[in-house]
Amino acid sequence: MTTPAPARAITPVFVRLKLSLLRNGLRQSAGRRTAYVASVAVTLLVAALQLLGLIALRGNAHAATVCVLLTGVLALGWAVMPLFFPGGDETLDPTRLVMLPLRPRPLVRALLVASLVGIGPLFTLCLAVGATIALAHGAAAAATGVLATALTLLVCVALARAVAAANIRLLTSRKGRDLAVLSGLVIAVGAQAANFGAQRLGSSGLSTLDPAAAVVRWIPPASALGAVDSVSEGAYATGAAQLALTAAALVALLALWQRSLTRLMTAPDSSTLAAAEPDKGTSRASGVIGGLLPAGRTGTVMERSLRYLWRDPKTKAAWVSSLAIGLIVPVFNALQGTGSVYFACFAAGMLGILMYNQFGQDTSAFWMVAMTISTTRDACVELRGRALAILLITLPYATLVTVLTTAMLGAWPALPEVLGLSFALLGAMLATGAWSSARFPYSIPQEGYKNVAPGQAGLAWLSILGGMVAGALLCAPVLGLSIWLHASDAASWTWLVLPLGAAYGWAIAEAGLRLAAPRVAGRLPEILTAVSKG
Repeated sequence: MTTPAPARAITPVFVRLKLSLLRNGLRQSAGRRTAYVASVAVTLLVAALQLLGLIALRGNAHAATVCVLLTGVLALGWAVMPLFFPGGDETLDPTRLVMLPLRPRPLVRALLVASLVGIGPLFTLCLAVGATIALAHGAAAAATGVLATALTLLVCVALARAVAAANIRLLTSRKGRDLAVLSGLVIAVGAQAANFGAQRLGSSGLSTLDPAAAVVRWIPPASALGAVDSVSEGAYATGAAQLALTAAALVALLALWQRSLTRLMTAPDSSTLAAAEPDKGTSRASGVIGGLLPAGRTGTVMERSLRYLWRDPKTKAAWVSSLAIGLIVPVFNALQGTGSVYFACFAAGMLGILMYNQFGQDTSAFWMVAMTISTTRDACVELRGRALAILLITLPYATLVTVLTTAMLGAWPALPEVLGLSFALLGAMLATGAWSSARFPYSIPQEGYKNVAPGQAGLAWLSILGGMVAGALLCAPVLGLSIWLHASDAASWTWLVLPLGAAYGWAIAEAGLRLAAPRVAGRLPEILTAVSKG
C-alpha cells in the first residue's frame, strides 16, 4: 500500500509544479508570452510606485488611514478574484489532485507555499512592506511590522484559496462560467465608484476616510497593519490584540480550506450526479416562455434569441456589459452633480449595439438558420424576431434608466422629450444593426476571451463604429425637432417629442429590417463563411 509523502517532501514538488505550469503556459504562444511579460512589467511598475508612495507617507497624519484601507481593498480583491476569474490560475482547482495519495493537512501547507509564487503575492508583499515602513516608528513597531507583513501576505493567499476550494464545484460548472461574466460589471461599477470617491476626496481631503479606517483596522488582514500603528503610538495591548486577531483569521482560513479539501477529496461530484438525473422543469419553462411570445416563426426566433442570451457566455457577457454601462454612466454622472438628463439616451445607444452582428453568435450553427431562409420575407421575419427579442428587454430598461436619471436630477418636465429621443435612437440602432449584420458579419470565438476571430477585427470595428455614426445621423430629425422647440421658446411643446420619437423609431427600425432582408437572403453562403471562422 502506498503511504502518503510527508509535507516537507511534497512542498518543493508543488513549488516546482507551479513554476512548470507558468513556464509551459508561456510556451503555448508568442501572444501569451507577450501578454504575461507586459502584465508583469505593469504590475512591477505599479508595485514600485505604490511602495515609494507609501514610504513617502511616513510621518503623515493620515498614513495609517491610507495603509489600512488599501490593505482592506486588496484583501477584498483576493477574496473575489477566484469567483470572477476561475480560469486565471490552473492550481486553484484542487480536484485535479484527488487521485493522488495526499492528506489534507500536508496538501494545505504545500499549496500555501506554492501560492506565494506569482505576480499577485509579489504585489501584496510590496504593499505590506511599504505600509510597514510608513507606520513603524521604533524597534518594537519594526518587529511587529515584520510579523504583520508575513501575516498580511499569508491571510490574503489563504483567503483566495479557501474561497476557491469552497466554491470549486460551482466555478468549474456552466453556472460558474456565467458568474465570471459578472466580472465586467464589477470592474465597471468599481471604476465608477473609485472615480466618484476620488472626486469626493479631492474636495474634502483624507480626513473623511478616518471613520472607515477606524473600523477596517480591526478587520484582518488590515488589523495586522493596524497593530503596527498601535505599537508605534505606544498602545502595546491594542497592537497585540490586532495581531492576534489576524493570526486567528489565518488559522480559521486554513481550517476552512482543509475542511473544503477533505470534502472535495472524499465526496462524489454532486454536479455529475445532478446531470445524470432527468431534466426537470425544462418543458414547463419552455411552455411559459413560448406562451408569452407571438405565434409562428417570429415567436420561435425570439425564444431562440432569449435562450442564447441565457445560455451562451459570450452573449450574456455582452448583455451584462451593455446593461451595466448604460445605467452606470447617467446615474453616476447624476450622483456627481455634473450630469444631464440627456445622458439617459446613452442606455438606448449601448443596448442598441446588441443588434449588431446578430449572426455571429450563431457561429457555424448558422447553417441551420440559413436552411430555413428561402425568400426575402423569411429573412425579414428572422431579423424582426431577433429585434423584438432585444426590444423585449431594452425598451423597458431604457425607460427605467431615463426615469431614474430624471428623478435624480429633478428634471421631470424633460422626461417625455428624453424618452422620445431614446426611443428614436433605439430604433435607429436596430435599423443600422440589422443592415450591419447582413453586410459585415464576423465570427465570435467560443473559447477564450476574444470576441472577434483573428483577421476580422477591422471588420468588427467598421461594423460597430460605422453603424453607431449612421444611427446618430438617422436620429437627426427627432433631435432637430427637439432643438427647434427649445430655440423657438416653445419648450411647453417638447412633450410632442415622445410620440413622434416613438413613431419615428418604429418606422426607421422597420425600414432598416426591410432594407437588410434582401441582403441576408442573397448572402447566406457568405454570412455562413464569415461567422464560422472562430
